[in-house]
Amino acid sequence: MTRPLLLLTLLAACSVFAAPPAYQGANYAPGPRPVSAKQLEALGRQLFFDRSLSASGQASCASCHSPGHAYGPPNALSAQMGGKDGKQMGTRAAPSLRYLQSVPPFSEHFHDNDGNDSEDAGPTGGYTWDGRADSAHAQAALPLLAANEMANGTPALAAKRLGASAAAPRFRALFGRDIFAHPEQAFAKAALALEVFQQNPREFAPYNSKYDAYLRGQATLSAKEMRGLNAFNDPAKGNCASCHISQRSEGGAFPAFTDYGHIAIGAPRNPELTANRDGHYFDLGLCGPARTDFKNRADYCGLFRTPSLRNVATRKMFFHNGAFHDLRQVLRFYAERDTRPEKWYPKGKDGKTAKFDDLPIRYQANVNMEAPFGGKAGGKPMFSERDIDDMLAFLKTLSDGYKPAGRDKS
Repeated sequence: MTRPLLLLTLLAACSVFAAPPAYQGANYAPGPRPVSAKQLEALGRQLFFDRSLSASGQASCASCHSPGHAYGPPNALSAQMGGKDGKQMGTRAAPSLRYLQSVPPFSEHFHDNDGNDSEDAGPTGGYTWDGRADSAHAQAALPLLAANEMANGTPALAAKRLGASAAAPRFRALFGRDIFAHPEQAFAKAALALEVFQQNPREFAPYNSKYDAYLRGQATLSAKEMRGLNAFNDPAKGNCASCHISQRSEGGAFPAFTDYGHIAIGAPRNPELTANRDGHYFDLGLCGPARTDFKNRADYCGLFRTPSLRNVATRKMFFHNGAFHDLRQVLRFYAERDTRPEKWYPKGKDGKTAKFDDLPIRYQANVNMEAPFGGKAGGKPMFSERDIDDMLAFLKTLSDGYKPAGRDKS
């Protein structure tokens, strides 16, 4: 959905939400005027940074999605801490909130409307690692309620905190003085405000990396960066662009560096996650446990949505479970997962390498074997250490905030 169409949709929603409830009584007052996108964005910004909306009083949206870190985590924790006491670890790595404006709603049979739209791309889209939220509105509600995040539990409890927060006067001014007498409506409006805030392109989709400048003809990639781009795109080397699209679309849109598809890559189990202390616990992505509608789809187990690689060089944890903390390690894993599995997986009780140890054996056939994966143990990796050096240089060009030479750097 394009930004103008999205804003029209949001504004239509605002007009509906601004209508007063149909009742009479001594406290009845005329409803407020329709709410503008600008007003909603200002409210969403205020809510995004408000720690009082969490049960612990210590966590805001910005605690896990820091503006100074491309709206991703500000630390190297595999998963962020939350809960009523602020000491409960999440089960997944917190993603960046940038470049999500083009995420399509989840579909089991996705057909791209740009290029070969006859091809069924399979499970695609949706917000979160398992795609269970179909909009930023739905996504914004999840951490407000989740027991190991802001831990409000129910919309009613979240609305109660909203009513006691610094944003309450603005809420009443925008939606009516009785808004908190209708907690479900108040909660929906908070989620909508957070959604509108996250549509601000200056903050959430600036497209101002060096690579964007290169696509605009405003910058030249170094020889090393260009080699890295070529290795990234090359089907016989990184083959990264098969999922992390690096070219402009046929319509001219700049790449998000993801196809939004869901794929199983067999990331190693992460012992740093509290949930993984239970040997019977497995995060299976599309088939659960967080997502429940596909719990009987064995072919979906282990699949997670492909993240954007924009700002990937600024991150300190990688994959859905935060199993890696160094981008060079990630690239080495892609090169050597199948050729040198003993480097990446522990030994099982039988003394053999327990490959794909974060996925029960019955689901391991779901793991992707396309290049650069699929090599034989002891064989030659698809790309070399020099290729890794070059790809790292290229991936750094995807970080926002680049200033082309000769432009004002103030």
